[in-house]
Amino acid sequence: MTSANVYIGTSLDGFIARADGDIDWLMKFADSDAVDAYNEFMAAIDVIVIGRGTFEKVLEFPSWPYDKPVFVLSKTLQEVPDGLKGKAAVLSLEPADLLKNLSEKGYESAYVDGGKVIQSFLRADLIETLIVAKVPVIIGSGIPLFGSLDSDIAFDHIRTMTYPNGLVRSYYKRKRVS
Repeated sequence: MTSANVYIGTSLDGFIARADGDIDWLMKFADSDAVDAYNEFMAAIDVIVIGRGTFEKVLEFPSWPYDKPVFVLSKTLQEVPDGLKGKAAVLSLEPADLLKNLSEKGYESAYVDGGKVIQSFLRADLIETLIVAKVPVIIGSGIPLFGSLDSDIAFDHIRTMTYPNGLVRSYYKRKRVS
């Protein structure tokens, strides 16, 4: 089955974006160390799964940032703009069904991004690795990384790295109980 992996930045208070989706506070920490870590992560990924909100934010970027296939999970969006056909597609599937679909298409490792999408994958207990970069900024409110769960999900801590700009990146792997 395709593995689901998260790589995301948060504020100290656990938000991935302001309520309006703005990530200006996070982009200030996108230095060469951050780019290198992201590129290392992306080298092991062969497909990207994002939510509608993340997709709409990415559409504001000067250019399309992905060189791998992107699937946008949405129950309201019907299709991607013409210029992105062949690069992105819209799917309306539950997390387990999506991973099965991706596995059938030959994908091995998915980058899961977007607050609601990450939360839905966590609720379904489908996240294999979780990489969280905390930046030393408190924004007070916004879109949280984590939401409510029916039960605990345990992860093993793999490593934590600190950077001169104050960013702290922690790596976790899903703890599997034998």
